[in-house]
Amino acid sequence: MRCPFCNFHESKVIDSRPADEGNMIRRRRECMSCSRRFTTYERVENVPLMVIKKDKSMEPFNREKLINGLLKACEKRPVSIEQLEALVDDIESQVCNSLMREITSQQLGEMVMDRLKDLDEIAYVRFASVYRQFKDINTFICELQKLLKDNKNRL
Repeated sequence: MRCPFCNFHESKVIDSRPADEGNMIRRRRECMSCSRRFTTYERVENVPLMVIKKDKSMEPFNREKLINGLLKACEKRPVSIEQLEALVDDIESQVCNSLMREITSQQLGEMVMDRLKDLDEIAYVRFASVYRQFKDINTFICELQKLLKDNKNRL
């Protein structure tokens, strides 16, 4: 940290404590050159995850929007809100841990469907029918055949 008085590049931390209700760290420092003291504040940088939609527009990742879509797919199914929140938590942490700051809605949809397939197959088909915009019954049947094939491969 550069000293504001003499511009020397090294300082030592004398005291650290939480500030701004724990959202920041206040550090009291002493310059290694001129011995003057100064205060710095550190804050975690929150870079929002952006979703690139099909029309190439971008919007911030909206956890509630994803949960609402899953709730519609899981309507009248034996899937708890806790399971859906865990699913969204898992996706959100996977994307954040990959250090990606942008994700396409297609990538996000595929991640949801991969997890939803294991959680509830009916909810998976419902979600897939909206996400993949099934045009006719043949598209729907193809998706069901893929699901059946995956189930046979698992056994």
